[in-house]
Amino acid sequence: MKFLFDIFPVVLFFIAYQWGGIYWATGMAIAASILQIGSLLLRRKPVDLTTWIGFSVITIFGGLTLWTHLHPIPGLEATIFIRWKPTVLYWIFAAILALGPLLLKRNPLKAVLSHQMHLPEPVWTRLNLAWSFFFMALGLLNLYVAFSYPEAIWVKFKVFGLMALMVVFVIAQGIYLSRFIEDRS
Repeated sequence: MKFLFDIFPVVLFFIAYQWGGIYWATGMAIAASILQIGSLLLRRKPVDLTTWIGFSVITIFGGLTLWTHLHPIPGLEATIFIRWKPTVLYWIFAAILALGPLLLKRNPLKAVLSHQMHLPEPVWTRLNLAWSFFFMALGLLNLYVAFSYPEAIWVKFKVFGLMALMVVFVIAQGIYLSRFIEDRS
């Protein structure tokens, strides 16, 4: 259920893009993120850090996209901001994972997931690094597609390609972790 809740803005972005183009899609993604946060707050549910980060990045980069569309800056393509948005989001996650153990002296992934699974410490370290590198790679891949292909191709890649890569990575992680997870029954 949380996965569906988390991809709500992305799905609305894609639908709105098909219907009205990149600026409608950007506005819809911002509105969906506001609704997402608002619904959690109204129901007095906690809003996790990743949701706040996603909300902040879409609001800032989407807002800049809409602002520069309405107030053009010579030599600056307004869609540059929305094309950078996934990369910035992934690189923020990569930085949190990479720098958490150094600055906070704790593994961010372990802090979030240790109540769901028990793993040996070296495995938590490898898992954290793997996700950090994965997010860095996704950010680079997004930039490549965003600035090497037409906008319509990038939108499809953003919605389906990045999500497919995420699913494949999660499955690969699951296969790797299956030999380390302790049976608590």
